[in-house]
Amino acid sequence: MTAERAGPRRAVEPLPGLWQGFAATLGRDCRLRFRRRSELANPLIFFALIVTLFPLGLAPDSTLLSGIAPGLLWVAALLSVLLSLDGLFRDDFDDGTLEQLLLAPQPASVLVLAKIVAHWLTTGLPLALISPLLAVMLSLPGHSMGVLMLTLLLGSATLSLVGAIGAALTVGLRRGGVLLSLLILPLYTPVLIFGAGTVRLAVDGAVIAPWLALMGAMLALSLLAAPWAAAAALKLSLDG
Repeated sequence: MTAERAGPRRAVEPLPGLWQGFAATLGRDCRLRFRRRSELANPLIFFALIVTLFPLGLAPDSTLLSGIAPGLLWVAALLSVLLSLDGLFRDDFDDGTLEQLLLAPQPASVLVLAKIVAHWLTTGLPLALISPLLAVMLSLPGHSMGVLMLTLLLGSATLSLVGAIGAALTVGLRRGGVLLSLLILPLYTPVLIFGAGTVRLAVDGAVIAPWLALMGAMLALSLLAAPWAAAAALKLSLDG
């Protein structure tokens, strides 16, 4: 009787869950990046150009090239990731999508994480996959190719996560690229040191497990802190 007097209840539609919001944002960003093929190819072309042109200024000595290969490949990969960071949030900021993203029922950090993952899938992952081809040009020993790819997979993910904080802080600036570089490069230095150092140890046949563990720890720490920090920075940029 009580239910009849109260009248028919309206069906309450549940809000989309965290996974649905994450997957929708990830799929959207990946589709947009694949439609803009020039932006997708720019980091890869930049990476290949650095690795290809740098040996031309040195003597064609395989021993010399093998010695500088770990550092050169990692510096080129770091700069390629940095090149693509300015557009991580800027397009969404310009067309108003970013404001709607922060007003979504899901936590902003989860949706920001989806955008970071999309950036890594279209930037860091391709860089790691093509790195062995370019490493052959630098006479890097074959037994260290797998370690090179693994360090770039771990390191590029950390670079995308940490770089998202700088991209969020500078998204409201018209020419934030230079400021972004100044903010992020000091934070990128440990990743560069451990990444290149691990590959160098692999070339020498030394133990690399502790170094890989440290890179994994940096990735885990970035994964825990960076999405929340980037979401907070985006809110500050929009409020400002």
